[in-house]
Amino acid sequence: MSRKTDERAALDFEQARFKAFLSRLAAFFSGRPLRLLSYEEVREKLHLGGPIYRGVQEVPLEKIVGSLNRYHQFDRAFLPLDDSLAERWQRVAHAFYKEISLPPVVLYKVGEVYFVVDGHHRVSVARQQGQKFIEAEVRECQTRVNITPDLKPEDLEILHEKVHFLERTNLDRLRPEARIKLTIPDGFSRMLEHIAVHRYFMGIDLGRPVSEEEAVTHWYDTVYLPVVEIIRESGILSEFPGRTEGDLYLWVMDHQRYLVEAFGKPLQPPEEAARNFLQEVEK
Repeated sequence: MSRKTDERAALDFEQARFKAFLSRLAAFFSGRPLRLLSYEEVREKLHLGGPIYRGVQEVPLEKIVGSLNRYHQFDRAFLPLDDSLAERWQRVAHAFYKEISLPPVVLYKVGEVYFVVDGHHRVSVARQQGQKFIEAEVRECQTRVNITPDLKPEDLEILHEKVHFLERTNLDRLRPEARIKLTIPDGFSRMLEHIAVHRYFMGIDLGRPVSEEEAVTHWYDTVYLPVVEIIRESGILSEFPGRTEGDLYLWVMDHQRYLVEAFGKPLQPPEEAARNFLQEVEK
């Protein structure tokens, strides 16, 4: 390597390490996700299928937020976290300056994000050099939930519950338009309880056994959706930053149960329960 290129590559690495330090400070104060996602953890939590080969593509670097096995060596912006990465990192930077063609990186795609299988240093250098895209060999893994680049590692537990909810209910197949999102950790488990209770009372009302599939669709159409539609009409969600329609649905149900248990009030239809909840919030 020429001395001048050596010096440029070494300086770039020092700058990347300093940026990594500043990123840690910024993440501490802002709460933004800093750690790369672990592919194995995501695969286990979300019961991923595949991977299926999708060919060579130009992939946005900002959507590469995870790693197969080096998630401790780089941060979410793929800045190096250890000085031991310097030699290999600088070799890749040298190739960049000499315009030497390198093979495509290898990525797993899950939802809207990508995990590096091979090519961590190439991704890191590309981001440091201000590139927006990188050539990649992509293999897509099937998932029942969507993942976006802003996902935090702690959000995985909620998505794990959502996968279990969908596997139990098949709501994504029965009602493809359904888009239930929650930030409440045990929210999907509580929804499963709601469906079980709904199924029990359906059986009493109809005087016959009710299948789980029938109960799921009836719960969604006559309980969940009416409550969510009233929430949307009211615009009340804007008063709860970071919360979702699903969160408010659970709060409506909790409020209804509180009125029944604490004051012996009769069980209200979902729409009425939602309106009464909103009235309480607006007082």
